[in-house]
Amino acid sequence: MKVLVVGASGLVGQHVVERLRERRHEVTAVARTARPGIDRTLDATAVSEADLAGLLAGHDGVVFAAGADDREIPRKPAYPVFHRGNVEPVVKLLGAARKAGATSTVVLGSYYTHFNREHPEWELEVVHPYIRSRVEQARAGREAAGPNLPVAVLELPFVFGRAGDRLPNWSGGLDKWVRSRSPLLAPPGGSAATTAASVAEAAVTALEERSDADIPVVDENLTWKDMISRIATAAGHARKVHDLPPAVVRGALSATGVLQSLTGKQSGLDPAKLGDLMVRELFVKVSPPRSIDHAISQTFPAR
Repeated sequence: MKVLVVGASGLVGQHVVERLRERRHEVTAVARTARPGIDRTLDATAVSEADLAGLLAGHDGVVFAAGADDREIPRKPAYPVFHRGNVEPVVKLLGAARKAGATSTVVLGSYYTHFNREHPEWELEVVHPYIRSRVEQARAGREAAGPNLPVAVLELPFVFGRAGDRLPNWSGGLDKWVRSRSPLLAPPGGSAATTAASVAEAAVTALEERSDADIPVVDENLTWKDMISRIATAAGHARKVHDLPPAVVRGALSATGVLQSLTGKQSGLDPAKLGDLMVRELFVKVSPPRSIDHAISQTFPAR
């Protein structure tokens, strides 16, 4: 196959490109900024569908590995920012892929869409602008692709690993924390987790199989306490992780929401409701689980 990878300079994008080439596929690597290994620079939020159609000529597959991050805190209302970053580029890209005759596509999304589907009573897409954008990304992307172009949506949790100088975009503050003298605290609950290499494998397999499924990608389910402890150990600063009461988590996040409101900003994940989500076990069934210790060590190496 000849595959266009949008967001090829990111952590996961680099792993996807590498895995595709290992499987003898031809790759066109696309990113917003020029870097070694990038074949074409473009801003997926600004490029037209017509320009994308020209770029896609001769390609069999497409991987979208870009988008707006859930940590963004734009000015109110936040949803248009996430729609512009996550929905509009995918609609243009998959519409252009359909017209160019592509046969397989993959969109890297969020595991919050999995929980939105499994637990509609949580009203995640109603409460959180970022999650709404990911739900709409999958729906509108498939609509743009049409009935004959399969779209696999990979639903990603915390992704650990490294690609050159690229690390998970959430890891910087956590790295400083576990290496500091500050006490380590963790609420109840936890999260599914995976590695960039596992995501790349899932993406390439979905392309080759022309999958049209929603695919949660998970290697392990970790409590927050276990995750923080393993990160600190990998970084060479192993120590006890203390329990953080749920009420403290909810209260701190609610206060953050009030402060954002006073400054005219709005998170992609609403702090007023995020506390309820944080203390849940956001686990995804996996059998058998696969250890991610090697990827944790890559993300938080001992110094």
